[in-house]
Amino acid sequence: MQAAPINPADLNAIEGKYPGKREVPAVPGFEGSGIVSELGENVSKLTIGSLVILPHDLGTWREACAIRAEQLVVVPSQVDPVQAAMLKINPLTAWRLLHGYVDLKTGDWVIQNAANSAAGRAVIQIAHALGYKTVNVVRREELIDELRADGGDLVLIDTENLRNEVKNATGGAPIHLGLNAVGGESALRLMNCLAASGTLVTFGAMSLQPLKIPNGLLIFKDLRFRGIWINKWYDNATPAERMAAFNPIFEMARRDLLQTKVEKSYSLNEIKAAVEHAAHAQRRGKIIFEFGTR
Repeated sequence: MQAAPINPADLNAIEGKYPGKREVPAVPGFEGSGIVSELGENVSKLTIGSLVILPHDLGTWREACAIRAEQLVVVPSQVDPVQAAMLKINPLTAWRLLHGYVDLKTGDWVIQNAANSAAGRAVIQIAHALGYKTVNVVRREELIDELRADGGDLVLIDTENLRNEVKNATGGAPIHLGLNAVGGESALRLMNCLAASGTLVTFGAMSLQPLKIPNGLLIFKDLRFRGIWINKWYDNATPAERMAAFNPIFEMARRDLLQTKVEKSYSLNEIKAAVEHAAHAQRRGKIIFEFGTR
């Protein structure tokens, strides 16, 4: 193993609050990268020294593992192993959010809440590279300049006046895609910013509050509501569908157009401090385990 991040889903799984509970004792970690050090006799599509992404059902907080070759995704050598370790959940989710629901064209607007999250930052970077414009909704003013520097076209505070602010700032441009990672009242404010027949895709519930959908938004505005769990999409996708998403992500990462910020790296024997750090609110980047070259 080379690196493995601590994601919110990892903490939820440890707490027993995530779907697909494992029998304990179990190794946590849904995401990570490693270097192939040995090959089985019949393996032909991998080479020793290849950088690979691990499957999400393995448990990546470990120093080494033996796994079936077809479960690995080979990463181009120009991609940093630490960045590779963080491509399978948030950037892959962001790619699917931008490609699985609305046929976006250059110059189209997308709106999202929790824009400072790892997935939100990936949406900003991928959308910017593809020529889409983003309205990024956050709760703290100090995030505005930071997300603008990351490529966010418009960064606004999540308030009751959000719809008017979005309308004024975009010149009334129609927004057909909303990305919700919060739920509750924040999700409702995104709905009110969408154009008729727009789509709201939910992929998180940070507020722990359910969606509240007024009848009028269904009847008169004809909004559509979808959801995505990237692990389930990955399990159901064909190898070709997976690589159709991974390849452009790899290219963006190779060209430094897609980067996940790391606040601090830990060794595995510092696991208690690392998990406590990852649980802190208002971090400026990911907490990650680095294992080094074996």
